Amino acid sequence: MAVLQKIRQRSLLLILVIGFCLLAFIIGDLFNSGNLSTTSNDVGSVNGKAISFEDFRIKVSNVEKSGQGITATQAANQVWDQEVSISLLTAEFDKLGIRVGENHIMEIFKADQNIGQNPTFLNAAGKFDVAKFKEFFKANPDQAQNLKDREKDAALNAKFQIYNSLIKAGVYTTDSEGKFKYGMEANKVNFDYVSVLFSSIKDSNVKISDEEITNYMKTNEKKYKAEESREIQYVLIEDKASPEDENEVKVSVNALLTSRIVYNQATGKNDTLPGFKGAADAVEFVNANSDKSYDSTYVAKKDLPAQFAEQLFNLAPGEVFGPYTNNNFVCLSKSLGKKAGAQVKSSHILISWVGAERAAPKENRTKEQAKVKAEGILAQALANPGMFQIVAFTNSEDPSVQQNGGDMGYISSDANFAKGYKDFVFSNPVGKIGLAETEFGYHIINVTDKQDAVRLATVAQKIEPSEATTDKIYTKAVKFEMDATEGDFDKVAKAAKLQTNPSIKVKIMDETFGILGNQRQIVRWAFEGETNIGDVKRFEVPNVGNVIAKVKAVFEAGLTPIADARPMVEPILKNKKKAEMIKAKMKGATLEAIANANKTQVKPAADVTLENPTLPGVGQEAKVVGIAFALKGNSISAPIEGNLGVYVVKTKTVFTAPAIKSYKDYVAKLNSQNASASGRIIPALKVDAKIEDNRSQFNY
Repeated sequence: MAVLQKIRQRSLLLILVIGFCLLAFIIGDLFNSGNLSTTSNDVGSVNGKAISFEDFRIKVSNVEKSGQGITATQAANQVWDQEVSISLLTAEFDKLGIRVGENHIMEIFKADQNIGQNPTFLNAAGKFDVAKFKEFFKANPDQAQNLKDREKDAALNAKFQIYNSLIKAGVYTTDSEGKFKYGMEANKVNFDYVSVLFSSIKDSNVKISDEEITNYMKTNEKKYKAEESREIQYVLIEDKASPEDENEVKVSVNALLTSRIVYNQATGKNDTLPGFKGAADAVEFVNANSDKSYDSTYVAKKDLPAQFAEQLFNLAPGEVFGPYTNNNFVCLSKSLGKKAGAQVKSSHILISWVGAERAAPKENRTKEQAKVKAEGILAQALANPGMFQIVAFTNSEDPSVQQNGGDMGYISSDANFAKGYKDFVFSNPVGKIGLAETEFGYHIINVTDKQDAVRLATVAQKIEPSEATTDKIYTKAVKFEMDATEGDFDKVAKAAKLQTNPSIKVKIMDETFGILGNQRQIVRWAFEGETNIGDVKRFEVPNVGNVIAKVKAVFEAGLTPIADARPMVEPILKNKKKAEMIKAKMKGATLEAIANANKTQVKPAADVTLENPTLPGVGQEAKVVGIAFALKGNSISAPIEGNLGVYVVKTKTVFTAPAIKSYKDYVAKLNSQNASASGRIIPALKVDAKIEDNRSQFNY
């Protein structure tokens, strides 16, 4: 009764508390539902057009499933770029009135091998049949939605093809432009000049303030636009073995050298097991005692651990070397014998034929024609073996020749290599040049080196931190996190004898964190709403250790931070100031007088073109050369601010190339330069677009 009385006395308080909790719940629900929350229901928008989160989520999931080893963040970034591009292009399609009909879509379907070559949709003549295609989806309504999705993609693809054609058609070169191009290459100017380079004035004599850098960036805000970012400093406490842990592994491995007694449960008696050297089956011994399985590969001396290569390679069969430490493993190695010429190095020249494996699509050479050509190249190589690489560069049809000059490196007899090729290199001596046939074509092969190799049975036990060591590391990391939260990060690190790593600047959708690689969890934390400058947090990184991170600085979206911009902008502004200093001294009635005043010399420039406006010993100075072409004879220019210094020029002669009948070759050159114009459309559209990115709100 006493308890009930107390409840009755405090009923008003209870009602108020319950009412407050309900109100808090309702308000929280309103915020979470988006009615009062600032969190968007859309993953972003492009020029006011929303990108639905649900559609975005499904697409990201599909990319993750289809991609090998792709992370969620990588998938999200990929889909985001795709959605932004589609949104920008769709707006352009609508603006230009680009429409596609059923025929356009069907042509896209036909070009897709999974559809156009699908037997289900082919007629008796083996051609794509539109009627059969439509009939299939009528008979299979469960797949109708998939068709609708494919139609959307096909319609978009068809529109893009039309758009791309319009872009290409709009970028053309006139004969006048071809004529101008000819003039740039053929017209020549001879002039004398005086130069005073910016490098003649020490950088330390010219100061650039933060305000000057900011003002310069404001003149070109698009170029120096920066996304929101965070600067994070961190300490890494590695989860690594102690010297005691390493010694324990060494003792364990060393014990394998001698025989040991173990209890046999089957017989109820003790068995004496031989050590590694006396073991009858080295392979079985390795697999039973090693953290790495037995590897039967013959290994050349060059591929053995450098520190122990000599000892390991020269072991007598059955002899054991070790224990030795290699790549965080304590090892014992037993020689199972050597093999002469186990690895062969060679170079080749490939001549393919139509239908050969991986032959170029445009290849039309018959097998007989390929053999004739290969034999001709073989004769050339035999006549001058020292020129084999040059002959490969000019004749080989292996796409890799431009990177390796035909050098195929070292291969072993069990390597996954074309049989005809392997048979030749392993059956011929070093220096042999000959012809071999494979499914890829005819190979002119040069055997350049052979190396003996040794087969080793190696017991390798990993050096890992013990439980006691891991506990110590954890305690140290937690203590540092607590101390750094309350004190100066750098001082606390120094007191704990820990190294503060260089700060890392990250953007909101980054996942790479310096040398630690993918650490999305750290980046995500740095951008959380409740995370502020000076906040510290510990992160456990599997197989690495503990990362204790601190948000050192927050940079809002806008101009590039001055510290980041200074390396780019400061040299520009310094050169501008240097130019004014130099111009003040470049006075005189003649080049000689100007040269004397600046303690330099008058230099000649002969046969310089606008196509290659290079001054001897200086570099490219297009503005200087352009003025030299335009200058009247025997007159001296005003000081010219160039890329590398300030110049005064005096033109001697200008050679104007005679007109030619046709400028089509020069038109073709310009057209080839314009071929990539369509690839610059998306970046250009992005520059002027208003893009809102809300991905971080959805935990990407």
